[in-house]
Parts: sequence; C-alpha cells; structure tokens
Amino acid sequence: MARMLVIAGVATGVGKTSITLGLLEALRRRGLRIQAFKVGPDFIDPGFHALATGRPSYNLDGWMCGREAVLACVARQSQDAHLAVVEGVMGCFDGIDGRSDAGSTAEIAKWLGAPVVLVVDAWASARSAAAVVRGFEGFDPALDLAGVIVNRVGGEAHGRTVLDAIADTCRATALGAVAGDETLTIPERHLGLVTAAEGVLDAEKLRRLGDAVDRSVDLDRLLTLAREVPPFEAPGRGALPGECRSEQREGVPSRRVRIGVARDAAFQFYYAENLDLLRESGAELHFWSPLDDHDLPDVDGLYLGGGYPELHARRLSENAAVRKAVRRFAEAGRPVYAECGGLMYLAETLEDADGVAYPMAGVLPAGVRMRPRRMALGYTEVALTHDTPIGPAGAVARGHEFHYSTLDPVPDGVERVYRIARRGAPARAEGYRVGRTLMSYVHLHFASNPELPRAFVRACAGSRA
Repeated sequence: MARMLVIAGVATGVGKTSITLGLLEALRRRGLRIQAFKVGPDFIDPGFHALATGRPSYNLDGWMCGREAVLACVARQSQDAHLAVVEGVMGCFDGIDGRSDAGSTAEIAKWLGAPVVLVVDAWASARSAAAVVRGFEGFDPALDLAGVIVNRVGGEAHGRTVLDAIADTCRATALGAVAGDETLTIPERHLGLVTAAEGVLDAEKLRRLGDAVDRSVDLDRLLTLAREVPPFEAPGRGALPGECRSEQREGVPSRRVRIGVARDAAFQFYYAENLDLLRESGAELHFWSPLDDHDLPDVDGLYLGGGYPELHARRLSENAAVRKAVRRFAEAGRPVYAECGGLMYLAETLEDADGVAYPMAGVLPAGVRMRPRRMALGYTEVALTHDTPIGPAGAVARGHEFHYSTLDPVPDGVERVYRIARRGAPARAEGYRVGRTLMSYVHLHFASNPELPRAFVRACAGSRA
C-alpha cells in the first residue's frame, strides 16, 4: 500500500491546485509513481493531475459514494504506487453544511487516516499566518495536520518570517514557502479553471511548477510525513450506503459491449471511476469527437458527458454529419446516456453567451441558453421513477449539478424519469427520456450505485437484438 498525503487549503483560492501540481511533478522527477486523487465533485483538477502523473486521477466524495466506496477506491488505485496524493476541495473543513465535516477534505483525511499538509496563502499576512495554522490545528484534534506549505510570499525575507512564526508556535512542520508568480496560475472561467484538454498546462508550465516547489519545499521532509496507511478491506463494488442501491442485480453480458464515449475539448467531464465501472460491467469504450469526427464509431450505445459545448457551439453545429448521425442513432432506439453538456448537445439549439443560437442534434425538443447566466450548483439524489437505460424504476443514485445554462420549457409529452432531491429545495421532476435516450443536467457518480453502469451495459447489449 502506498504512503499517503492530503493537500488541504485554508480556503478556496490559496493555490492548492498549483502547489499540488508542483508536488506531483517534482516527486515524479524523483522516479516515484504517484497516484493522485481529488476530493469532491470536480472534473477539472483530475485532468491536470493526470497530465502530471501519467495516470487517471480519481474523485473521493463522501456524500455521493460513502466511506467504504472511498476507501475501496483508494486501495484499488494506489496498490502499485509509491505515494498517493489527495488534493482537497475548498477549505479543509468546508463541506455540505456548517455543523459537520460531511463532504469535506477533513472527512476524507480522517477516513483514510492520512496526514494533512495545509496550504496557506500569505500574500497579505506575515506572523498572522501562524495564528491561522494554530486555529486549524485546534479546530479538530482528530485531524492529523502534519505540515504546512506557505504560498504566494513576496520574497525570501517574507517567507522566512512566516515559516519562523509557524515553526515557533505550531505543531505542524513548516515545509517551505513558495514565492508568488502570476505566470504559474491556471486561467479560470465560469465553471472554474480552464480544462487540461485546452493545453493551458503544457510541459513548460508543469516543469516550472515543479521547479518552484522543488527549490522552495523540503521534499525529503515532506516524504517523511507521509504515512503508510494499512490496506483497506475492499469489500467490493457493492459496499455503498444502503439508500444508494438498486434492488435488482443481473449478470454481466456474455459479449463485450461497445460504448462510444464523447471526448474532446467540448466533452471531457467524466469520473474516472464511471469509466472503470462500465469496463468492469463488460463494456469496451471507444472515444470519439463530436467536434472532429465525421461519423459515429460502430458502437452499441453512446455516453455523452459534460464539458464546455457552449464554447464550441459553432463547430459542433457545423459538423452536421455527426449531429445527424447521433440523432439517427437515438431515433433507431439505441441507448444514449447524456449528462449536462451532453444534454446541451442533444437539444434543438444551443445559444451561446453572445446570443447566437446554433442547431444541435435535436433529440430533446427544447433549446438551451447561456443567457441570462444562472448558476445551478449542488449535490443531488436521484430516484428513477420509470425504467431507463441506466436502471429500473426505484433505483437511487447520487450526483451533482454545476452549470450556468438554462433549458427552455420541455414539452409535456417528453417523459420525466428522475425525481431529484436537493438539500433545502423541494423535490422536482427531471431526467428527460426520449425513446431510449436519457438526458439530464445531473452528473451521476456510478460508484453511488454500481447497478447503473451494469444496467446501461445490459441495455446496450440488447440494442441490436
């Protein structure tokens, strides 16, 4: 079992991702095999992790998947690694509410029994940064806050002042201070950072991030803090919260099922574990591009994940051949599962931020608009109210929504097959089914109910019968 560290932040925006990427690069140069993980429902940071490590990065989410599934994922993916590095989400203790650590980095770190390295932004402070660290140390004694990396210091003297204050007053090891460098920041847009697929983290920037961490952080000392976590009992893919299971279990199809997964600059938001679970359920995944391909691959079903189709609406629309091929595929009754960006692509039109509406695949008889921008963000629990390509009525799973687009009113004749429950909001009907095409704004995590990928593979297996 690999040794393990959790990289947590004092708050959002302290440079946690940049520090994590620098660590991944610097440690990889030492010949270490690093397995990266990301806390929470995030698609963008894992893409950057994969560039730095050469391995898929996996999401660890306590609310969506439950403790046993999180521990099993870490055990499974870290078994051939020297070190597991878990990047946290938001501030270390930020989660679902203000009364518990549910959904937080701290929750995951305590489940794993892993030491935490706290990233502190000292741009606008000096000795006071030590008071912040002392507060984090005392806030939850069950959390092993083992080290501190200070980020965005103004120079060597500033960094030494902050590190001395932490060394004199805190239990955590002061590991180093990284100078502020705006050229190493990763650009952001409306859903967060610009994605790895857009080339913003090229080899040169990754090298410079690694250099910055290598010269400023005591990596030898950091590695001594990493603790070898005892092997978890990985009880299998079904070890999940009881409310997240389906009542039906059926076998894996006797032949390999071919599923076409849309993946390019417009569609790239997939949980790595979702893809693994499809493969384990008997699927052979074929990646294709709605932007660049001129036809669909020869597949039994389609999976269209999230991404930024609104930024590529013109090119998606101009590729009329593949739009029509997708529509013919759906009209032929072949299973299609679409989440968020996938729903937007299957709509009649997609209106971009400039108000220009572009024709899309036209499977869902409604338009999608980026104006006015309204953010929908939050965890969701989904109960299937009808049989669908991903499971029968009564199945329950968990996921999240994160989008700025709005969907025009969908005709009443289109079936709604989801009942969505969100914290603090009334339940509502969603999940649009047209034939055997299922479209929703919700990104489901299949580890919350592994019967869903099995059901989708079975539906695809029978699509040519």
